[in-house]
Amino acid sequence: MKKNIEEFKKFIARGNVIDLAVGVIIGGAFSSIVTSLVDNILTPILGLVLGGVDFSSLSITFRDTKIEYGAFIQSIIDFLIIAICIFTIVKIINKIIHIKKKEEEKVVPKKSEEVLLLEEIRDLLKSEMDKK
Repeated sequence: MKKNIEEFKKFIARGNVIDLAVGVIIGGAFSSIVTSLVDNILTPILGLVLGGVDFSSLSITFRDTKIEYGAFIQSIIDFLIIAICIFTIVKIINKIIHIKKKEEEKVVPKKSEEVLLLEEIRDLLKSEMDKK
């Protein structure tokens, strides 16, 4: 029993499990943001552009069975809107990260060959003076 507890502790302490848990929690929170964006902003705008068309009510009745293909079409449209939103957000975040990396690279200026050569001469002269 004690061995199983130790194995479980090692399993939980591994970085992958913790990263996955954080990813799932953040993904859930992010999902509500994207759903709100789609439901409250983008879908109404799309409705204005399409003239208020609501696909979810489209259906065909075949014998006694009602096939609601409009809900399926609406789900596809919702998925595409969400995918575009996530793609755009990820692109923006990647661009911000890329800009920050460029700024960090600019902060550390690279020494020119002349400066490196002068430093080497300085160090050689210093070592010669220390020998005397």
